[in-house]
Amino acid sequence: MIQESNTQHVSVMRDQCIDLLSPAISSHANPVVIDATLGLGGHTEALLNKFPHLVVIGIDRDRQGIEIANERLSAFGARFVSHHSIFDGISEIAKQHGYSHVQGILFDLGVSSLQLDMAERGFSYAHEAELDMRMDKSQGITAADIINTYAPGDLVRILRTYGEEKFATRIVESIIKEREKAPLNSTSQLATLVKNAIPAATRRTGGNPAKRTFQALRIETNDELGAITRAIPQALELLDVHARLVVMSFQSLEDRIVKNFFQEATTSGTPRGLPVEIAELAAKFALVFNGSQSPTDREVQENSRAASVRLRAIERVAA
Repeated sequence: MIQESNTQHVSVMRDQCIDLLSPAISSHANPVVIDATLGLGGHTEALLNKFPHLVVIGIDRDRQGIEIANERLSAFGARFVSHHSIFDGISEIAKQHGYSHVQGILFDLGVSSLQLDMAERGFSYAHEAELDMRMDKSQGITAADIINTYAPGDLVRILRTYGEEKFATRIVESIIKEREKAPLNSTSQLATLVKNAIPAATRRTGGNPAKRTFQALRIETNDELGAITRAIPQALELLDVHARLVVMSFQSLEDRIVKNFFQEATTSGTPRGLPVEIAELAAKFALVFNGSQSPTDREVQENSRAASVRLRAIERVAA
């Protein structure tokens, strides 16, 4: 979720997201949208401004972000309500607010600019800080806990699976050696260790060599892929007929999970070869467009963090 670091910055693919959610919102007398990754509230603000009768429930696990969004969106009164939670509680949250179905859901996955830009949160390899990386600082293990306590095999698995790091074994060997002397608690210490563990020829291309390791640790710290896997099926079930689920992913692991769920949801259960569709086995969902959409070149020029985003959308077509 690459959100704005201040309230003047335009959210990634904001207009595309609003356009995709608009049909179901416009056709309903009392529409409700769930912004499952509220961030600083940029997408929600645009929705509330465009649709005067819309109610938005904003979910986020980051209390600091919620505080900023609450202040930003206070003028909308009861039309906006925030909820501090991981988005894999989306069904229960909707129920708590009195809704069994909604007209739109938006996910803006990953880490926020607020989290990246605040050095003390420990997400960035470019700034000195404690190795924290928790999106919700009120609970859970830190990245330092993982680095200093996980077995070598588990660390290799995490770096390979979540960071797609081909030098995972070399990096972990360096981590184990270093933590035997003293615990690793610093972002800059870890970034330097990773850089030194990777062959010099590889370090000269592909950006900061610590990027993949930091991504892997962040995903493990926050169980990001697990939360997505639990949340998307719930979100699909919450959609009213003609309502849409819009998802922005910023790395291939997230996008693959979303793509697979969408593919499954839009596949008919009617056996192949039958001349007619069996109504009760027909797919209840349809892709709004095939594949994924990317930001415009202009948007990427204005916000380099938007470069990797992939946007997908699905619509419920039957009850």
